[in-house]
Amino acid sequence: MKILTFTGRTPSEALKKAKMDVNYSQMLHIDTKEIQKKSLGREPIYEIVMGIEGDSASHNTYQKTKSSPKDERPLTQKSADVLYDISYAAKQISKIADVKEPMYEHQESKSQMLFEPKELKEIKSEIAKLGDKVKVIQNMFWDEKAPNLESHIPSEFAEIYRLASQSGMNREHLDGIMRMTLEHMPFRMRENSATIKRYFQTLLRKMVPIRLESAPSIGNKKVIMLVGPTGVGKTTSVAKLAARYSYLMQKKYKVGLVVLDTYRIGAVEQLMQYARMMKLGIETVVDPIDFASALDSLRYCDYILIDTMGSSPYDRTKIEKIYECLDGNDIKYNIDVVLVMPSSIKYEDLKATYENFSSLNIDTLMFTKLDETRGFGNIFSLAYETKKPISYFSVGQEVPEDLVCASSDFLVECLLNGFNRSKA
Repeated sequence: MKILTFTGRTPSEALKKAKMDVNYSQMLHIDTKEIQKKSLGREPIYEIVMGIEGDSASHNTYQKTKSSPKDERPLTQKSADVLYDISYAAKQISKIADVKEPMYEHQESKSQMLFEPKELKEIKSEIAKLGDKVKVIQNMFWDEKAPNLESHIPSEFAEIYRLASQSGMNREHLDGIMRMTLEHMPFRMRENSATIKRYFQTLLRKMVPIRLESAPSIGNKKVIMLVGPTGVGKTTSVAKLAARYSYLMQKKYKVGLVVLDTYRIGAVEQLMQYARMMKLGIETVVDPIDFASALDSLRYCDYILIDTMGSSPYDRTKIEKIYECLDGNDIKYNIDVVLVMPSSIKYEDLKATYENFSSLNIDTLMFTKLDETRGFGNIFSLAYETKKPISYFSVGQEVPEDLVCASSDFLVECLLNGFNRSKA
């Protein structure tokens, strides 16, 4: 089936042109829409989309003869409009034909496929090809290049390369992963962009280190210290973890809190309020020499969570004070140090933060404010570069609902398709 379009100032005028060009009795009316609204000094333009069998009749291709006013908008704006029109047309055609995405085609039953008309199968096949061609055209307008790759990115990989690049992923990491993909991906899997995207997602998921949550063993306790810059949400994260361990796991564990953040009175009061609400033991530490005794006073707990003072990554004095607590000779427990960072800052800043806090022997990473950013490639690049596993994601301010255990599936989904709270 061939798809023809006709335009006119009214739907009837466009239809009249269609009747003049081909045998109307052999055409199938697919869609009618207004592609240019009426405004001062500009007539409206309507477009009808007709379908005709390729060998049904010969016809003349209709071309617009009316000259259009010169468009003096910037090239980027023109490109955006072209992409929108192409995408809209493809979506409308797919909707009319009720075409499913390639990844779901295998779910159709054999009985449905047996009784499916030959013409409809051909339409679905042509629209699937059209969808991929639309994506290729879209990416032609994206002029970002891969300067470090030895060869140009094939057109079928342009979309996935653009998404990953715009996510904030480090360019060296992206180029290396793209080389790996081009080298190892079977040619038969390059037939459509959906298959390429699934392959790329699978590859990225295998490259993200994740620390799975585990409960404390019998007779032992887990001591977790949250460190990081100011304003990243450490205190709120401690409260979320405390609520999770106390009420949301299969077993209700005993949880105790230790506060090192005596610089901010508000933070101490906030955590004490949470402790009263959840009926948790809490200790405050002013000097590093008191840290060991504070831990010992909470020895009855299964989990001990430590909130530390926030500091600039370049403020060595405060970081050294935290180190003095960890380096005490009287410490009886192994302390997991979790570096908490916001997902809303660029990769270079995340890396600088990690390097300046690395003297504390970081065990895992935790990222907050996932609901406040659109790019997640920076998180991927930091975990990939440092090989430090991610333990938790904070996806909002609600306690304890907006804390989720980290997973590579969720991170890669955010990286390529954007943040979706329902998938957290």
